[in-house]
Amino acid sequence: MKAYERLIAYTAFPTASDETKETCPSTPAQLVFADALVKEMKALGIADATRNGLGFVYGTLEATAPYRETLAFLAHMDVVDTVPYENIRTALIENYDGGEVLLADGTSRLSPADFPFLAGYKGETLLVTDGTTLLGADDKAGVAEIMTMAETLLAHPEIPHGKIRICFTPDEEIGSGILHIDVKELAADAAYTVDGGAFGEVDYETFNASSAHVAFRGKSIHPGSAKDRMINAARVAMEFDSMIPEAQRPEHTEGRDGFYHLIGMEGEIENAALDYILRDHDLGILKSREETLSRITDFLNAKYGEGAVTLTVKESYRNMSEKILPAFYLVERAYDAIREAGGEPSSPPVRGGTDGSRLSFMGVPCPNLGTGSHNHHGKLEFAVVEEMDKCVAQLIGIARRFVER
Repeated sequence: MKAYERLIAYTAFPTASDETKETCPSTPAQLVFADALVKEMKALGIADATRNGLGFVYGTLEATAPYRETLAFLAHMDVVDTVPYENIRTALIENYDGGEVLLADGTSRLSPADFPFLAGYKGETLLVTDGTTLLGADDKAGVAEIMTMAETLLAHPEIPHGKIRICFTPDEEIGSGILHIDVKELAADAAYTVDGGAFGEVDYETFNASSAHVAFRGKSIHPGSAKDRMINAARVAMEFDSMIPEAQRPEHTEGRDGFYHLIGMEGEIENAALDYILRDHDLGILKSREETLSRITDFLNAKYGEGAVTLTVKESYRNMSEKILPAFYLVERAYDAIREAGGEPSSPPVRGGTDGSRLSFMGVPCPNLGTGSHNHHGKLEFAVVEEMDKCVAQLIGIARRFVER
């Protein structure tokens, strides 16, 4: 079966994760999909395929040649819940002409004017939705490609490779699933996540990330006698946000620019709260952003009284380049496999994080590979059939490069 055919089949599983839930996985639909993947893996001949109680799927491809390191490939099963994700209807645009594509809903348009890279796929086959839902290629394309790699290697034992562990994970989109992974159960020395982006991308540099919760305590006084006595917590919160540099917001940044991002707010006179995420590729600059929030907190406490503002900062993840650079052979092997599959490798800095970020700091260095899909988390998401095939070839090429030489 081709990777794109698997992706189409996997869209039938509505596996959105839910950040309001504390269970792992956060939604039962992920368990349904996990069980289906285990059944498929066993049918391919992966005898030890299993799902654990937290929703992680594991399986092993035994070595066909001598090896020194056990390699793992990972992809996540969940999709975002911020875009409709049920009743996905797909279509194939064969021999794409390089122009605008009107999707089946009659109004949504996939256009090179909005996505200039689209024209580069002229003559190839696009897998799109009807314009009313996401596709779920983030990251079911990765799941499909790993599964197709496994099918190919099992059908062709003459292809040399070392021991390979397969792992499909829950709750990546809400950032919590990988926290529950057991690296002993993964049992790998090195790994790659296969999670979104164009074929040829090898990601090894992510943001450093922190979160900040700011609580405001006000003083409610009857407005008729409030002069010089009332402290309106909601307005203090507005004042706090106004003191953050405007140019350092996500809507004004790109490339290696970091940012402060207000993601939640609530407030009334006596109590208010703001929630931020802080990002930068440079850890020192990220720390300076945390210090800026601390200085604003101190300023407002001096103005309105101690305890008016309380700042709590937590580490989210760190730039995985710190752990990948000492194991850069992982990137170089991926580059070689990409060239062998007919592509040109690239490593743009990731304006976000990956499961590989956390896994790398758990002791398993883990770059990320593209899947031949684009426009994730939106109704104009699409995958390129031929690029997905190249991604499968890339995975096989990487596996071959872990044979002892």
